[in-house]
Amino acid sequence: MTRNAGSSTQENHFRQRLRVIAEKIVIFCRYYVPIIVLLPYRTLQFFYQSKTQVPIEPNHSSSFITDSEIQSEFAHHAPGVAMMNNGSFGCCPASVISALHQWQLKMLRQPSHFLLNELKNRILESRTIIKDLINAEDVDEVSIVDNISTAAAIFLQQTAWAFAEGKFNKGDAVIMFSCTYGAVKNSIEAYFSRAGGSVIEVPFNFPLNSNEEIISEFRKALEREKGNGRRVRLAVIDHVTCVPSVVMPVKQLVKICREEGVEQVFIDAAHAVGSVDVDMQEIGADFYASTLYKWFFCPPVVSFLYCRKSATHSDLQLHHPIVSHRYGKGLAEESFWVGTRDYSPYLVLPSVMEFVNRFKGGLKGIIKMNHDAVVEMGKMLAEAWGTNLGCPPDMCASMIMVGLPACLGISSDEDAMKLRPHLCDKFGVEVRIHYQAPKDGEVGSTTGYVRICHQIYNKVDDYYKLRDAINQLVRDGFTCALEINEA
Repeated sequence: MTRNAGSSTQENHFRQRLRVIAEKIVIFCRYYVPIIVLLPYRTLQFFYQSKTQVPIEPNHSSSFITDSEIQSEFAHHAPGVAMMNNGSFGCCPASVISALHQWQLKMLRQPSHFLLNELKNRILESRTIIKDLINAEDVDEVSIVDNISTAAAIFLQQTAWAFAEGKFNKGDAVIMFSCTYGAVKNSIEAYFSRAGGSVIEVPFNFPLNSNEEIISEFRKALEREKGNGRRVRLAVIDHVTCVPSVVMPVKQLVKICREEGVEQVFIDAAHAVGSVDVDMQEIGADFYASTLYKWFFCPPVVSFLYCRKSATHSDLQLHHPIVSHRYGKGLAEESFWVGTRDYSPYLVLPSVMEFVNRFKGGLKGIIKMNHDAVVEMGKMLAEAWGTNLGCPPDMCASMIMVGLPACLGISSDEDAMKLRPHLCDKFGVEVRIHYQAPKDGEVGSTTGYVRICHQIYNKVDDYYKLRDAINQLVRDGFTCALEINEA
């Protein structure tokens, strides 16, 4: 009996080891074999591309990227998770990750030569791609930066100096909407308010039925403040708001600013490039900042700040908040060198353009596909839950707000924050949850919304998984008032 028991124990142990080995083989095959197989090709492709300019125009041939190739480009995503939160941190395809690694290796092979002799021209190439992408007049209007926080700091720190030097007077104002992103609000507090400025916060009355509601509130606020003798120096406006997510009528809002004498207009376009059409000549803002990692397939820390030539040639003191050897040589020069660091993410723009051009219609085709898909999935979810969309489809980009069943009891920002990880941990669903306080006197309104995103890697099953997860919570009698087991 002892011998049989020992034999059984050894057999079980052996089976466990086999299972572990098998799992490691599967993981190796899934994540590393494609890289090993493609590395020689990608390396040759990389060095060839580094000597040629990648066209902005989309591929017009019949050999467009296939669904299986798209899934292969994002095979590094966590399996079993329905990722519908692309708007938060974006995504990066395998071909671009490969290019990123090649740039890192090229720099590390001979750092002195690369950083001192080659980096500047490579970044200029990326800036030129951005310039063409957004229809800027001059490449010197484009500076590459890490993120929107850096761009906002560049824009707002010159206003602090304006107060210190007597160009602005105490009480001069900045106007923004109440939905302005929290980090940008903090920058306004740190640079503008502390220097003596005041803040005009325009109500953002979500849910919305039309752009006219936004335009009317903005115009009323500006006229009211001017009537009170307030000097409105700056306007900070989103192109696509974060949560609740809406495409703002930026062209009309900029026009109102010009009519009402607002001196500087800054557009926070974190979600814009890759999800809506962007044209600097049409928008007409003084400053425009967008990420290129949320919706344009770059790795994190790739963003840009556009400064209209009339602004850069004025007496505004525009400087990067990190002061290094390029200080005083112009914002674009200061931004491309902020000390020794890994600049490889800035250099993958040619590879990103190549990836985008594999799609029918190029970037415009991707934008349309994502918009149409997210609207369709939003309508499906609203119908399944008996709720509503947060705004008309033509006010959405690649993200849309869908009302959640009232019985979930989302009654605070804290509730929204609790529900988000619960959906991920229990159901494998990644989405952003938003609490919307009822309007004055409103009873029985929808207070919980889910922001769903659609990017090229998403499948219909992702949204069915979200639909079924919420329906399961409803059937189980779940409410946010109940304690969620985080274990």
